[in-house]
Amino acid sequence: VLVTALGDDPASEAVRRELGGRVRLLELPLHGTLPVKTRVLAGGRPVVRIDRGGGTPGEPDDAVREALAGAHAVLVADYGRHTAGAVRPHLVDAARRTPLVWDPHPQGDPPVPGARLVTPNAAEAVALCVDAPGVSGASLGAFAERGAVLAERWRAAGVAVTLGDRGVLLTRPGGGTPMLIPAPFRADGDPCGAGDRFAATTVAALADGLLPEEALQRAVADAAAFVAAGGAGNPDLWHAPAVPGPAHDPAADAFELAEGVRARGGTVVATGGCFDLVHAGHVGLLESARRVGDCLIVCLNSDASVTRRKGAGRPLTPVADRVRVLAALGSVDAVVVFEEDTPEAVLGRLRPDVWVKGGDYSVQELPEAEVLRSWGGQAVVLPYLDGRSTTLLARRAARAAVSLRAPQG
Repeated sequence: VLVTALGDDPASEAVRRELGGRVRLLELPLHGTLPVKTRVLAGGRPVVRIDRGGGTPGEPDDAVREALAGAHAVLVADYGRHTAGAVRPHLVDAARRTPLVWDPHPQGDPPVPGARLVTPNAAEAVALCVDAPGVSGASLGAFAERGAVLAERWRAAGVAVTLGDRGVLLTRPGGGTPMLIPAPFRADGDPCGAGDRFAATTVAALADGLLPEEALQRAVADAAAFVAAGGAGNPDLWHAPAVPGPAHDPAADAFELAEGVRARGGTVVATGGCFDLVHAGHVGLLESARRVGDCLIVCLNSDASVTRRKGAGRPLTPVADRVRVLAALGSVDAVVVFEEDTPEAVLGRLRPDVWVKGGDYSVQELPEAEVLRSWGGQAVVLPYLDGRSTTLLARRAARAAVSLRAPQG
């Protein structure tokens, strides 16, 4: 649901036309014309912006008041054009009962008390703290001080200052140690709209029940991907269907990767296992396997598959966490989860050139070896660090827990 002020001018009509069928549009009357911002780019970078138009928002009607009263989460994108002020009493009420994220503007209203997060960018944080004594510079420490000052001033639960390719710095009232959420990669491109994308992803994640720190991690990654894809200038933003497509399938990436590497004449390497507690033996094996070819895909047993193979109490780590840990390793290019006890079916779809296992197996023992031979692939065994296993780690942890509970003296 979008609450905004629109008039009778061509720009307002364009907004109505473009948003039709995409969001529920609730309008405040606009006395004047809708502001229009024209950006001039050179070499894909903004050089100057030309602004024209403007007006005064009127009073909200019952539909606007009811939407704000029933919202599961609220994002306020304040551009200093007074729309936030026109609905401020209802935003005050919303902040008392639901996650509210406020994207501020130096010329706009201060955020309502109780905002879950306020998301100024670096320049806005500097402008908003120009009256704060002794705060200067562009260091992380300086921005942490600004964030703490603003959190106290606005009575916000947290202030997340966006710092471009440095990531986001989260501070809370009273100072304390700030949290830096770095960008997952350096995104080169036009950053126009990245702040809006960041704030929108943040409030959606909070509505899904994520903690602020988790929401910000998701938002930083999403904003980086947005910039890398072309930012606000990406035509897919405007031509994509109004109804969201199917959820992202990480497994599809593994199959696409394998096809792409084969098409370029490269070598696809795969390995598999439970990877319940990733340890030094796993890391060494994965690093060695990656050096064998041009990509490494890990075939990972699902939770039910691990339980059937290892018994009750396993896995110790749920599959979503195991996928995340493996995908974070620099040696791993993709992860695909399979439900069966052995990975023959998924291997038939991936068709790797090389299947790798650790030295605690022999090639003759591997049921996957025959499958690999059917398309000319090869199963190999790599050296493995002896004495490292999930079972041994679990036993040591259990012994340590017992000794900690035992009475002393």
